[in-house]
Amino acid sequence: MSELRLNLITREWVIIATERAKRPEDFKTAAARKDIPRYVETCPFCPGNEAKTPGETFRISDANGWKARVVPNKFSAISNSGNKERRVDGLIRSVTGVGVHEVIIETPLHNMNPALLSLEEMEEIVKIYKNRFLEAYSDSRVEHVIIFKNHGEGAGTSLEHPHSQLIGTPVMPVQFRDRLEAAAHFFDDTGECLMCMMAKKEKEEKIRIVAEDEHFLTFIPYAALSPFHTWIFPKRHSASFGDITGAEIKDLAFSLKNILSKLYHGLSNPDYNFVIRSNKQKDCNLEYFHWYVSIIPRISKAAGFELGSGMYINTSLPEESAEFLRKVRF
Repeated sequence: MSELRLNLITREWVIIATERAKRPEDFKTAAARKDIPRYVETCPFCPGNEAKTPGETFRISDANGWKARVVPNKFSAISNSGNKERRVDGLIRSVTGVGVHEVIIETPLHNMNPALLSLEEMEEIVKIYKNRFLEAYSDSRVEHVIIFKNHGEGAGTSLEHPHSQLIGTPVMPVQFRDRLEAAAHFFDDTGECLMCMMAKKEKEEKIRIVAEDEHFLTFIPYAALSPFHTWIFPKRHSASFGDITGAEIKDLAFSLKNILSKLYHGLSNPDYNFVIRSNKQKDCNLEYFHWYVSIIPRISKAAGFELGSGMYINTSLPEESAEFLRKVRF
């Protein structure tokens, strides 16, 4: 019999469709990946084409040249110039679309899969994330910062060269505000952080944990919204990613590489998105919110029911998916 589970963090109901559930291995990507060259002459992110991405804001280099770059997004969703202005006219509400939109070019190699990056390279990327996160919040026009990665066409990427993005918006997205308010209500009711309590519960039950190290817990939540939807929670309570320490950066790099490698080898390199969900740096000491990383493999699609109801149908059992990923070796 199917079961409805409530995801307390997202406040969304999920139908765990046991009667149509698939085995974890059935989610492996069926189509073979094409061979990708190390360098593509027309790619704006490849070495030698830096003139196609002017306005560089950050770079990590070694004796062989740059290892990672940060540039403004050429097709920015948000304008870097202009003032933040609100308009209220009857039922009309608008804000000028100003803020920050950057691209983090993660490697000079066009064909490098993120799962195959070295631990040192992944650590450098996390350091860049922190640097750009803090820099974006220094812009007085920015109300909320999102760091995300789209891997594969099914995840919305338009350029195959490995990269991630940062967008600083002039308003707080409703989705994040709702989760922040839900966490505040939970704290009011219990006196505890919802995320801290969830991490504690997952550690006690163990059945949905994929991996654990000194500073982070990687698990598939009880009410995962989709197959293999995975969260990485910091063990130390902090509301803002910008508060991450040097030791935590090392462990987050390991946790990210570990789960991406397990998806790459276990599910044959699926398309995926990952997002760092975090509050602003000035609110890092909030007692009721906890930043985290969400990884969403794009191995299922939302259809009419999901769009019409706001409820998700998950055809994988979180407990079985976590066990499957625990056993993946690479």
